[in-house]
Amino acid sequence: MKIKIKGKHIGRDCPVFVIAELSANHNQVFNTAVRTIKAAKNSGADAVKLQTYTPDTMTIDADNKEFLVNHPVWGGQSLYQLYKKAYTPWKWFKRLKKVADDLGIILFSTAFDKSSVDFLEELDVPVHKIASFELVDLPLIEYAARTRKPLILSTGMAAIKEIEEALAAARRGGAKDIILLKCVSSYPANPKEMNLRTIPDMERRFHCPVGLSDHTLGAGTAVAAVSLGAVMIEKHFILSRTINAPDGFFSIEPGELKGLVKDIRTAENSLGKVRYGLTREEKESVVFRRSLFVVKDIKDGEFLTEDNVRSIRPARGLKPKYLKRVIGKKARKDIPRGTPLTWDAIKR
Repeated sequence: MKIKIKGKHIGRDCPVFVIAELSANHNQVFNTAVRTIKAAKNSGADAVKLQTYTPDTMTIDADNKEFLVNHPVWGGQSLYQLYKKAYTPWKWFKRLKKVADDLGIILFSTAFDKSSVDFLEELDVPVHKIASFELVDLPLIEYAARTRKPLILSTGMAAIKEIEEALAAARRGGAKDIILLKCVSSYPANPKEMNLRTIPDMERRFHCPVGLSDHTLGAGTAVAAVSLGAVMIEKHFILSRTINAPDGFFSIEPGELKGLVKDIRTAENSLGKVRYGLTREEKESVVFRRSLFVVKDIKDGEFLTEDNVRSIRPARGLKPKYLKRVIGKKARKDIPRGTPLTWDAIKR
């Protein structure tokens, strides 16, 4: 199962695809968005992701209790007010895509309704993403799938049945290349709730490549996910958490992203394949195994005992498994202390 996004192959045995999620971390300052894209590229990310919505495409302007946000950071306002502060102005997208194209970093976005899918199609983004909260919007998924472009589905909060329904909608729409992202939709997410062992189960159950949309603090969860087969890692990214941006409190900074990418590359290189026996570099170390040595002078005809023959380092003599076979045998010649024991020194 390999998927290609603008020259990048994604799947098992491919480099993990790292996405820097810009989200609302531009604080609605265009130059901040540009600088963030440049920092993502310099930190080693493969792609930068935006979010395409307006407050009116996301919700309605209402302040009754159903629309009030209950969150320690985002609370005290309505959904409409939050999205008005957080959305990315659509007039930026064309210019931001050119910035990304010129830098050689992939830019794409999460679409939240049909109008945003149409808008992103005009920009010719190479892939579409559906957020966890929209996974139950099957008409939206089917509409995005009709573009025939790769589709990334984030699965936070979703039960197995809901993921099955989302995949069925995507396939009805014509999507051939679908990537699922394991996700916990809390901000920040608690590592104890991540249940990363779900990743290989998702791959087997749904027959799709699986990655991680990671809202935990730090890099440990993402690196662990790679060890369990995650082929894509998405992290919210900000120039500095000192910027008072809506998603800044759970986002990583450039130095942290650079370290995360480095750790991911180390993890994926370390996974290798199923293999036993010596590696090329271990051939230089095998000499430091144990073997049988004469540890006291032995005369010709003298018995070999546990007092004069021991298993010690290095591995120049017989293997230790032969110790019981040689004890009680006689030496066929004088054997000085420090001599590796060999069969030709023993009467049999």
